[in-house]
Amino acid sequence: MFNKKVKKLVLGSLMVVMAASLVGGCGSSSTTTSNKKLIVGTNATFVPFEFKDDKTQDYAGFDIDLIRAIGKRINKDVELKNVAFDALIPALNTHDIDVAASGMTITKARSEKVLFSSPYYENALAIVYKDSNSIHSLDDLKNKKIAAQMGTTGSDLAHKIEGTSVKEFDHSNEALLELQNGGVDATVIDLPVAQYYSTKHPDEHIQILPYPNTKEYLGLALNKDNKALQEEINKAIADMKADGEFNTLYKKWFNVDAPADMPVVLDFK
Repeated sequence: MFNKKVKKLVLGSLMVVMAASLVGGCGSSSTTTSNKKLIVGTNATFVPFEFKDDKTQDYAGFDIDLIRAIGKRINKDVELKNVAFDALIPALNTHDIDVAASGMTITKARSEKVLFSSPYYENALAIVYKDSNSIHSLDDLKNKKIAAQMGTTGSDLAHKIEGTSVKEFDHSNEALLELQNGGVDATVIDLPVAQYYSTKHPDEHIQILPYPNTKEYLGLALNKDNKALQEEINKAIADMKADGEFNTLYKKWFNVDAPADMPVVLDFK
């Protein structure tokens, strides 16, 4: 009888401990990051930053090479997920992904919702149009039809141009295709994307007009709770710049050396 009571007490205690452990484990799971896995969201239509290789169907691009190199340095296996650009921040906030590597501009508004890594690319916007269109300055965009990718700084800028009709698309390549098909007069897009597109499609005879005073920086985005991961990533980027790997990747995709004066952090105060 005594032994049975003892057994019941021991079993009961073990069940309580196990239940408490499960509850505690659930409560501490505030991120998708495991000890070895890094789940990365990307909108793989943004050449040359992230896209699907036509032959291999594998992810490719500067952002992809960068986050994979970072993964190796922080001892995590990178798992990539294709996510619509305007769904990346919500996916971070619900812990569906750990990092967004998708040519995302660091802005004050976004910084209120997510953490950013150190800037890794100095960017600018551009207006892309066809030879046949009479666009030579910003004033020529008035009362024109403009395409842009939804949720981007290019879209924000397009909406500020007086008298324009803006058509938004989920992907940057769709905005460029709309220009190609004559559905719009111009597209507002990131300058390196426009330059890469022009190089790959010389027969389309497109023109590129850099948009003045639109210098911005791209960063990897993380959930606000992931301060430790942010620090790991920033250290990896700094180490890559110091030992030359960052410049090797940069030159691979942009055919120039990485700028040496890129800021380590952006302060919007």
